[in-house]
Amino acid sequence: MKTLASLVLSAIALFAAAPEEFSTSAGTLQIIIIQHASLLIKAGGKVLYVDPAQGSYDGLPQADYILITDIHGDHMAPAVVDKLKKASTQIVAPKAVAEKFPGALVMANGDTKTIGEFKIDAIPMYNLKPAADGQVYHEKGRGNGYVVTYGGKRFYFAGDTEGTPEMRALKNIDVAFIPMNLPYTMTPQAAAEAVRAFHPRVVYPYHYRGQDTAIFAKALEGSGIDVRLRDWYAK
Repeated sequence: MKTLASLVLSAIALFAAAPEEFSTSAGTLQIIIIQHASLLIKAGGKVLYVDPAQGSYDGLPQADYILITDIHGDHMAPAVVDKLKKASTQIVAPKAVAEKFPGALVMANGDTKTIGEFKIDAIPMYNLKPAADGQVYHEKGRGNGYVVTYGGKRFYFAGDTEGTPEMRALKNIDVAFIPMNLPYTMTPQAAAEAVRAFHPRVVYPYHYRGQDTAIFAKALEGSGIDVRLRDWYAK
């Protein structure tokens, strides 16, 4: 017989695996959390992955589109991409990533492309200053965050970045995914400050390994922003 504790854990696991659903003028868009910065979008009968790199992909569908933000192994994993892609899969990536994937669609910071029913805007992602160890982990111009527009809704996947002027200047973002981990991106407090500046309707902290996302949520209390905490590291 299952104990109460095991039933509770099972319920939490099911909740974590449930798709996040959003209504758009083109129908429902689903986002399935995978792990860390990796997620899956389903909309209009198409499958779009963002940074498929970490977590398990067993049982998940092959990709129509794959967006990759940067060269680091928690965002770019050629073996995972090979598992998910089919002959018609379109990979979208910055130049430093696209070099690893012949035929990839290259997007530089500021570019806009349309793939199927998705409009993609490439947003600069970078560190504002060296980390405490003196390293600049993400120099400006190398990687892309992405704003994906589908059915009139705008979804922002920030990638590895601090709260840059370009992030703060974003407009009309419906759903944002924002990183917070040191020394690579920023603290939960800094992330909350940046989010207040561009004020998405909904925000999910992701790419937060080792950080307390409750600090981020508390810092946004009273802002009117819907903060949604999910477990991106479920076992």
